[in-house]
Amino acid sequence: MAASAPRSDDVDPSTRTNVTKSMKGEALANVTYRAYAKQADRENLPDVANLYRHTAHTELREHFTEQAELIGLVGDNAANLRDSIGGESYEATTMYKKFARQARADGDQEAARLFSEVGRDEARHREKFRQARKAITDPSSGATIPTDVRAEPVEIQAGPAKVSSSRTLENLRAAMKGEAFAYAKYTLYGDRARETGQPRLARLFHRTAAVERTEHFAAHANLAGAVRDTGTNLCATIKGETYEGTRMYPGFARKASAAGDTEVAAVLNGTAKDELRHAKAFSGKVAKLGRQCPTSS
Repeated sequence: MAASAPRSDDVDPSTRTNVTKSMKGEALANVTYRAYAKQADRENLPDVANLYRHTAHTELREHFTEQAELIGLVGDNAANLRDSIGGESYEATTMYKKFARQARADGDQEAARLFSEVGRDEARHREKFRQARKAITDPSSGATIPTDVRAEPVEIQAGPAKVSSSRTLENLRAAMKGEAFAYAKYTLYGDRARETGQPRLARLFHRTAAVERTEHFAAHANLAGAVRDTGTNLCATIKGETYEGTRMYPGFARKASAAGDTEVAAVLNGTAKDELRHAKAFSGKVAKLGRQCPTSS
C-alpha cells in the first residue's frame, strides 16, 4: 500500500478495535485457504490450489502485516513476549477449560478431550515464553530461550462437523479463530526477533506458530467440518471475500475516516478492492468447475 502507517498511539480506539477484528479475519483466511489448497490438491485441481496458496500469502504477508503496522501490534521482543504470555495464559486457564466443560456437558466428549489437550499445550507455551522473557529482560539470571517446541501436524480431512451441539461447534470455530490469530502474530513476532539479532527467540516464536496452525487449528477444523469439497469451499470463499470487499472493509474505512484516521481508511479501502479481486478470481474457478454457488437472500 502506498499510504504510510500512522503512529499507533494516534489511532482512535474504535479504529483499533475494527482493525483488530479485520486482522483476525485475515489470519483465519490465511490458514483456512492453506487447508483449502490441500483439498484442491487431493481433487487434482492444481490451478485452484495455487490460487488458494497465493491468496493465503496475500492475506498474511500483505493485509495482516499492513494492518498490524497500523495499530503497532509488533513491539520490542519483551513486549511481544508479554503479549504472548497473556494470550496463552487466558487460553490455558480460562478459554479452553470453559470450552471443555461445556463440551462434556453437551455430550461432545472428543471435543472436550481436544479442548483439554490444547489447553495443556498452551500452558506449556506460556511457560516457555516466560522463560524467554526472563532471558531477554534479565540476562544475568542465566535463563536461556527454549527452542524445544515441535509441532505434530494433523491432516485436515474434508467432511461435516463431528459434534452434536451447536454450542460446541461455535466454540470450535472460536478456537480456530484464536489459533489462526496466534499463528499470524507469532509469525510476525518471530520475524521481529530475527531482525533484532535474536535467532533463538525467532525459532521459539516460529515453532510455536507452527503448532498453532498445523496442530491446534487443524484438529479443531476436523471436528468443526471446516473443509468440504473444493466446490463448496470455493462458494464459501467467494461469499466471505465479497462480504469483506463490499461491506466490512468499506464500513470500517468510513468509520476510520470519521474518526480522523484517514491513512488507516486509505489502507482499508485498498484492502476492500483486493478482496473483490479475490472474489472475482475464485468465481472464475467455480465457473470452470461448472458449478453455481447459491445466491444470498
